[in-house]
Amino acid sequence: MEITRQVNLGMIGGGTVGSGVYHAVQQNADLMAARLGIKINVVKVAVKAFDERRPYPIDPKVMVLDWQEVVNDPNVHIVTELVGGTGIAKTMILAALKLGKPVVTANKALISAHGPELFATAQKYGTNLYYEASVAGGIPIIKVVRESLVGNHFDSIYGIVNGTCNYILTRMKREGADYADVLKDAQRLGYAEAEPSLDVDGHDAAHKTGILASLAHGFWVDHHEIHTEGIRGITKLDIEFAAKLGYTIKLLGIVKRVAPAKATKGKGKRAAGPRIQVSVYPTLVPDSHVIASVNDVFNAVFVRGDIVGDTLYYGRGAGKDATASAVLSDLADAALDLRHDTANRVPPFVAHETKGSVLPIEETVSRYYVRLSVADRAGVIAKVAAILSTAGISIASIIQPEGHEGETVPLILMLHAAPYASLAKALKAIGKLPSVKAEPAMLRVEDFS
Repeated sequence: MEITRQVNLGMIGGGTVGSGVYHAVQQNADLMAARLGIKINVVKVAVKAFDERRPYPIDPKVMVLDWQEVVNDPNVHIVTELVGGTGIAKTMILAALKLGKPVVTANKALISAHGPELFATAQKYGTNLYYEASVAGGIPIIKVVRESLVGNHFDSIYGIVNGTCNYILTRMKREGADYADVLKDAQRLGYAEAEPSLDVDGHDAAHKTGILASLAHGFWVDHHEIHTEGIRGITKLDIEFAAKLGYTIKLLGIVKRVAPAKATKGKGKRAAGPRIQVSVYPTLVPDSHVIASVNDVFNAVFVRGDIVGDTLYYGRGAGKDATASAVLSDLADAALDLRHDTANRVPPFVAHETKGSVLPIEETVSRYYVRLSVADRAGVIAKVAAILSTAGISIASIIQPEGHEGETVPLILMLHAAPYASLAKALKAIGKLPSVKAEPAMLRVEDFS
């Protein structure tokens, strides 16, 4: 195919991800040119320091220290932001968009926190913002939800979207290891940061889940509305008992359409839009479900559409190469849009359900796994059951294993579906029983129905 046009790329960020993208462009530029009819040429890369350590080398001739040299260069047609964070990265992207330059980013935290402002700026200045790499790395899930399944209502989306947590939980199950030990090993191997809270407390997964929820349901989900729990409280006992019950514990990002809110009354009032659950928390997943077999640092997103049915998307969710693949996809779209003057062919976000809302976590309904540490004496189960019965919660099964040393023993309860508000109230009362020696531990159970 004849190469009819060259597009010049300016990159901001030359660290692990940035050098990975630079290397990928150099490696496969000819392949992309043959497929697109457009040559992508890197002309400038803004870096922190010329001699910083990076996985792949960058040609010194294209490196600069000032990001504004990249954005303001009239020979730069497309800008990539691969710096991360929600501070200077926002300034960089806004500066490029205001010059009418399309921007490609992998910055999920920034999109989650400031997406509407960035999208509005792109629209105002006649350009576009591409962010495939912000969710699930090399899995093209943004394009799937926004384009490939555009003719579907989304009944539910379940995502394993944080490789660090999935790696830790996989190792805990496979080896019967403690959380703290596996975390230290994950940090040594580079799968977890020295300060791991962004990952293990669920915040990274919440950023990604909120983006998917927004695209799927047509109103922007404020990241503060996403109920988020991490994996710090998961013990090897929980892993062990879940396995005995036929479950695997995974940190899931969950987006579920629930019954729409009641129509508002009065003349001229419109019916309220759909209510959706948007949550991140560790979940008992049936071993029979395909998502239970997603292990180590891999990600997977399970999407249920009203027309297509169930679909699954699997791959590496992080790392320089997986991220680079997603960035190359966006670069291809940006280059084609520039060539054909179709900057808003696929807008970054279209608000089409302005009446939608996020369901408070207290109103969500689920089945539950509850672990209690109780005194080994008669009558304990009866008192616990009485409290649950008063709350309208029924018990599906009970495990009280023998052979545990000491004055306390674990008591495992599997509960039928109930509103979380009812369960939380019951667990608070149970925790006050003299025979209960530690704060009750609770995990939700997902059956994907």
